Amino acid sequence: MGHTIVLATKNQGKIKEFQELLKNFPIEIKGLNDFGPIPEVVEDGETFDDNAYKKAHFTAKFLGLPAIADDSGLVVDALNGAPGVYSARYAGENATDADNIKKLLHELADETNRQAAFECVISLAVPSGPALTYEGRCEGEITTAAKGDGGFGYDPVFYCPELSKTFAESSMAEKNKISHRGKALAEMVAEFDKIIPWLNARLQEEKAPKPDHTEFEHNDWSEDKMV
Repeated sequence: MGHTIVLATKNQGKIKEFQELLKNFPIEIKGLNDFGPIPEVVEDGETFDDNAYKKAHFTAKFLGLPAIADDSGLVVDALNGAPGVYSARYAGENATDADNIKKLLHELADETNRQAAFECVISLAVPSGPALTYEGRCEGEITTAAKGDGGFGYDPVFYCPELSKTFAESSMAEKNKISHRGKALAEMVAEFDKIIPWLNARLQEEKAPKPDHTEFEHNDWSEDKMV
């Protein structure tokens, strides 16, 4: 029994990545571009888990199909977990990556503890609400200056001991193997043979049971509609 699962993104790169990772399972991955206009989800959760679930459940409920969404960001020990869910807008609503990095380095200017981690949460939700959650975390530290031209976001100032360089100095392949998102994705893919029966059960539960036919003897229950 195959399922269509919606990835709550319009990013074609992400969609292709999921399609490739899950190509051996009886599912079809679609993105938001495959449907009509869908309202934007306000990501106002206090945790990555909150935001990932909110996006996944909203999309699933709106389209009537299982949906996957993720949320991720940088958490810095000395800043009590900031920027956290505000990672993309740390320096303001329309902040650029450079703006966010500048603010982060300023906040840590006199700080010796530069421990940090990238965290990612992936949520797979069905329209009625239940969801599965997968998490990934990559430990590192914040450099005192940007290094490298690759990547995006905080990559130029995130030094990864495992790679002995910043994410911005690493290739995409190197980064994907040990990144927070890579770990969360790998965890989900590894369990997908268990996810399929879970989906079957949850989606079956959502179908409203037919009333007892003795109450409606004039109806023909071989048809899907009342006669």
